Amino acid sequence: MLLVVDIGNTNTVLGIFDGRELIRHWRLISERHTSDELGIYLLNLISLAEVTPADISGAVLCSVVPPLDAPWEEGIRRYLSVECLKVTNRTNIGIPVLYENPSEVGADRLVNAVAGIDRFGSPLLVVDFGTAITIDAISSRGEYLGGSIAPGLVVSMEALFGKAAKLPKVSFDLPEKVIGRNTRDSMQSGFLYGFAGMVDSLVERIREEMGEEVRAIATGGQAEAVAPVSRTISSVEPWLTLEGLRLIYEMDRGEN
Repeated sequence: MLLVVDIGNTNTVLGIFDGRELIRHWRLISERHTSDELGIYLLNLISLAEVTPADISGAVLCSVVPPLDAPWEEGIRRYLSVECLKVTNRTNIGIPVLYENPSEVGADRLVNAVAGIDRFGSPLLVVDFGTAITIDAISSRGEYLGGSIAPGLVVSMEALFGKAAKLPKVSFDLPEKVIGRNTRDSMQSGFLYGFAGMVDSLVERIREEMGEEVRAIATGGQAEAVAPVSRTISSVEPWLTLEGLRLIYEMDRGEN
């Protein structure tokens, strides 16, 4: 079995693959912990999945929070007795990266590209609704072209709540109408329809630049909230990053 770990700015998502099947997954807050604390968390989580440390034969992670990497790698090594493959922007992912400076690309964006191509082929746009909203473009030749980065829903909510004294935090539930008749509905309308409109506009402009009609898929923590009101997103793939980590691990081991 394979342990996969996606360390994001807000959440850390873990999963266990048995072959190609994702059998369990968890979402944790991304916080600083010692390697011992993380090791104990891992033992408890895999126990809930009725998996033993001996069942885990490999591990792979990607991260956009460098200070958290070493404790995770050490915790996995000490408590699961396996070495952890760390995917970075220098890892051979099997596709050309045409970013001007590849060292600037978040590893999670490249991992998503690998998984997206494997599942849908190319060309393709991958929209990731995380702490930031990223839209990544893959050409018809399977090249990673780059994309767009914008603030995410949670970051924007925190900024608005912090700067506007009379506006509350609200859930990302879709209101019945775009025209809100109370503050909560008005804010939910602004966030969900507003961010859907932003993504749709970016996707349409990227399609124009690429000169072809390109499928757009979504992943990330808020994807399922925004996608239903988007006019360009064709499907939501909640575990796309975990799938990409599995594929890169298999590629690294010569299994794919």
